[in-house]
Amino acid sequence: MSEIKVGVATPEDVIYVKQILMTIEESAKIRGTGIAKREPGYIIEKIIQGKAVIATSGETFVGFCYIESWGDKKFVANSGLIVSPEFRGHGVAKQIKRAAFALSRQRFPDAKLFGLSTALAVMKINSELGYRPVTFSELTTDDSFWKGCQSCVNYDILTRTERKHCLCTGMIYDPDWEKQGVHETTEPETLEHPLPVYDRWMQFKQFILLQLRNKKNGGAERDPKPKKNMLSFFR
Repeated sequence: MSEIKVGVATPEDVIYVKQILMTIEESAKIRGTGIAKREPGYIIEKIIQGKAVIATSGETFVGFCYIESWGDKKFVANSGLIVSPEFRGHGVAKQIKRAAFALSRQRFPDAKLFGLSTALAVMKINSELGYRPVTFSELTTDDSFWKGCQSCVNYDILTRTERKHCLCTGMIYDPDWEKQGVHETTEPETLEHPLPVYDRWMQFKQFILLQLRNKKNGGAERDPKPKKNMLSFFR
């Protein structure tokens, strides 16, 4: 395998747009959840504007991520994080995420960085960068951002709960934490909340949302799995 290079995308990288869009679509199918679908022109625009990070190995596409600003640039999201299947398991996603984080801080130093994800690995990386889980009410209220969720298979949950809950977990990094001296990144081996904790958190969210769905449907929907006590998720 040739050396994998990760950096800010340049106009020359528009040749990878088709592969980027295909990988985004394939990743969404594998996860069973949505990554906001984008048109080729949108990805090209991000690349030309210098608001994207790309990973390559020689002439081969490896991974990608772009940044978006919302709410008068008060909020910034690192979106569309993907890695080609043949390059997964080599820490590429973490390298891309760290580069996107640095680019976001450079381009929007006063903005809050946030994200929504059901991917446990992404939540783990976010925690290492200093993100914290938050309620959806602390995220951007920009309708343009939330419209991007329409392509997700779980969008009905988001709308039924009036954008208060979904299977995704919201996380935020606030630059004010640095000014207050409370920000610190955590390396994987000393991570306070290891991956199994996030796994239990996702199971807990699914449990709660199913109860909400049953209540709305008059108890018509049943969980095929044996019932669990709520406390079992925290043992």
